[in-house]
Amino acid sequence: MTDFDQEELFEHFRLVADKGQAPLRVDKFIATHQEGTSRSRVQQAIKLGYVLVNDKPAKANTIIRPCDVIKFVMPYERRGVEILPENIPLDVVYEDEDVLVVNKPAGMVVHPGHGNYNGTLVNALAYYLGISQGAEEGDERMGVLVHRIDKDTSGLLVVAKNPSAQAHLADQFFIHSIDRVYTAVVWGNLAEDEGTVAGTIGRDPNDRLRFRVYDDPEKGKWAVTHWKVLERYGFITVVECRLETGRTHQIRVHMSSIGHPLFNDERYGGAEIRQGTIYAKYRQFIQNCFAVCPRQALHARTLGFTHPRSGERIFLEAPLPDDMTALIEKWRSYVTAIR
Repeated sequence: MTDFDQEELFEHFRLVADKGQAPLRVDKFIATHQEGTSRSRVQQAIKLGYVLVNDKPAKANTIIRPCDVIKFVMPYERRGVEILPENIPLDVVYEDEDVLVVNKPAGMVVHPGHGNYNGTLVNALAYYLGISQGAEEGDERMGVLVHRIDKDTSGLLVVAKNPSAQAHLADQFFIHSIDRVYTAVVWGNLAEDEGTVAGTIGRDPNDRLRFRVYDDPEKGKWAVTHWKVLERYGFITVVECRLETGRTHQIRVHMSSIGHPLFNDERYGGAEIRQGTIYAKYRQFIQNCFAVCPRQALHARTLGFTHPRSGERIFLEAPLPDDMTALIEKWRSYVTAIR
C-alpha cells in the first residue's frame, strides 16, 4: 500500500501461526492475536477482501493451520478529531464522480492530528467536497483518503469520493497494483544505474519518529523500492523511485539505508554535507541549496490506478515543483562551472 505517509488510512498487519497452532477460523485467530481488534471488524475486512492467508483471499470459514501466514489491512479506528472545512486552494489534477486526484504541495499535512489540527489536506477536501465531521464521528464518514504522503513530500494523492470507490482503490493498494513513481535527489553518486532496495521497515527503538530497515521480518513490514538514475552531478544524484509497496517513510528509509539519504532530509541524515569538498565556498553553496529546497527533495510524480467504476487504467503526472527544479538547476550550473 504506500509512502503511507504513504501513508494511508489503512493499517497493514502480518501474523504467522505457530508450529503448534490448532485449527482455528481465521476471524477468531486474528481477533485473538491482534490487540484491540474485534471479531466483527475482522469479518468486515474479510468481506471486503482485505485478508490474505498464504497470499490467497480468505473466506469467513477459512481455517488457520500451523505456519500459515496471514496478511490483512483494516481502516484505522476513529481519531476523535473534529474536521472542519477550510477554504484552502487545491491543485486538482483529475476529477470525476468517483475519484479526485490532487497535487499536494510540500509543507501540507495530509490528516489532522499530532499538533496539526487545521490547514491540512483533509480540511481542504472537506471544504471542496462540502462535507464536515464532528469529533464523535468515525473516519468512515469522511470516506476519502486511501493513502498519504509525508508533510514535506510533494506530489499526487488519489481521493475516493464515495465508499465504493474507496473500497476499490484500497484493494488496489493492498495488492500493490497502484503505480507510484517518485523523483528524488539523493546524496552521493550511486555505483549502478539502477537497483532495488528491499527489507523490513519498522520504527527505530531509539527514535519513534524515525524508521529503519531490519533483517527480522517480525520487526516491521516488508518493503520494496526500485530506483533508477536520471541525472548524475557527482556529489548528488537525481533518481526515479518506483514503489512496489508503500510504507511510512519508505523511500527516505531505503535510500538512507544504502548510504544515499535524500538531499536535505533532516530526519535521515540528509540535511548535512555528505559529499564534496571542505572549502568554505562549497559549504556556502550547499547552504544555498538547502535554502532553495528547504525540505527533503522528494516528489510523487506519477500515479496510475484502475478506475473503480469504468475499469479504465488512469495515469497521471505532476511536474517537479519549483523548489526541486531550482535545486537541480543549481547543481547543474555548479557542475558545469567546475568542469
